[in-house]
Amino acid sequence: MFWKFRSQSKERKIPVAHAIPVGRRVYAIGDIHGRDDLFSQIIDMIRTDNLSRSQAETTLILLGDLVDRGPASAEVVERARLLKNEFPDTRLLIGNHEECFLAALTGSVRRLRYFMRIGGDATVESYWKDSGCLANASFEDVAARLPTLVPQSHIDFLNSGEDYIEIGDYAFVHAGIRPGVPFERQSLTDLRWIRDEFLDETSDHGKIIVHGHSITAEPDEQANRIGIDLGAFQSGCLAALALENDQRWYLFAREARS
Repeated sequence: MFWKFRSQSKERKIPVAHAIPVGRRVYAIGDIHGRDDLFSQIIDMIRTDNLSRSQAETTLILLGDLVDRGPASAEVVERARLLKNEFPDTRLLIGNHEECFLAALTGSVRRLRYFMRIGGDATVESYWKDSGCLANASFEDVAARLPTLVPQSHIDFLNSGEDYIEIGDYAFVHAGIRPGVPFERQSLTDLRWIRDEFLDETSDHGKIIVHGHSITAEPDEQANRIGIDLGAFQSGCLAALALENDQRWYLFAREARS
């Protein structure tokens, strides 16, 4: 497996006040991983929440890992791509799964094999549609055909993603940062893949780092970072962190369970 749940300490330091600029409101959405049902629900919740508050310049940040593991990656990418029609300041961070998806679209069989091993098989199925045909296809067949099935608009959208975003006292990344390294010198590997070296660091990063990538059962608020990957693909819960001035709150989309 390429993911794990991390335990959370019940004792947390109370952070000093952090804020984003006056007149701004930010919603950061955690790792969606092909759960378009939850993505649709969280956007509805953001829309309602945003309209219930005073007028502000609203930014939506997708923290990456839109694809893989869940059943509807193609639908998630399409919904994300169209968000700018309603929320013009929608911004996408490139996650490690987007990185691997784009690499698999080069036609490389080796890269496709790795992509499918880390959950990309679900993404391939969402674009392929004909599961019976896919079941009988070789890796060589998939590597050759998949690039023709993914719309160029989806490829362009994913390629337009950013590596980190700074707003006020917060910085948004997919996985985390290398402690002690300035933002402009962070490697793409760390921004998209780092885990324990970042998660175990307790020192001040200069900004509160908002990230996904590492699954926890609830938002992981620490003195120097906030993790909001709740493992939506299997937990059935997708989180969004909302920020305005020096306030923060959460929205949760949950699947209906009998």
